[in-house]
Amino acid sequence: MTRENQARDLLARVARNHHPAALASSLSAEDMVLTDLIGRERLPVEIFMLDTGRLHGDTLDLVGRIEQRYGIALRAYRPQAQAVNQYTMRFGRDAFYESEELRRQCCAIRKVEPLKRALAGKQAWISGMRREQSAARSDIAVEEFDQAHGLKKFNPLADWSEAEVWDHIGRHEVPYNPLYDQGYRSIGCAPCTRPVVAGEDARAGRWWWEVRSASECGIHFSPDGKLVREETA
Repeated sequence: MTRENQARDLLARVARNHHPAALASSLSAEDMVLTDLIGRERLPVEIFMLDTGRLHGDTLDLVGRIEQRYGIALRAYRPQAQAVNQYTMRFGRDAFYESEELRRQCCAIRKVEPLKRALAGKQAWISGMRREQSAARSDIAVEEFDQAHGLKKFNPLADWSEAEVWDHIGRHEVPYNPLYDQGYRSIGCAPCTRPVVAGEDARAGRWWWEVRSASECGIHFSPDGKLVREETA
């Protein structure tokens, strides 16, 4: 069985046995593969995004392309305006450059808290994480239990290579973020993302001013850098 068929079968099982389930899409290449599989199979899986208020225009443009291609309406979750305003007034809009603590506070407001709202009432959530992306993700399982949110989590592309992701996108003419054509390999908020250079891992362009061990926003990892889950038996 091909990796594509395995991922498709897993998504169908999640949709069937863990309803309601949702794909948390960052509109990354990996999440576009999962969107393509869900959309072509017409699986009853909600797809949502976290609109942090600091995303690239090219990233946001993908929303309309997805809706046009697959007939899927992505649901957007945004940060609480009051929390954003309090952070900005106290520290400054771009204070995340000043320390890891302030960066994590910004991520908590713009991503972690909206994710909790997005997952409320869900039985399972799906992510596009891959083991190859970074050392911190090297041991993720295809099926996990997310302790932080109290529900199952599935990573259908955990064992896919970057080349396999792009092969799928090419074969099925899947829409993708044009920033990838400019040297980006992992795309988050505009001020926190840059292209990578030869020899760097896929997430080296995220929060590049920090030590590499800190390169997570907190959605998948706790502040100590450990995965927020337990592997299932």
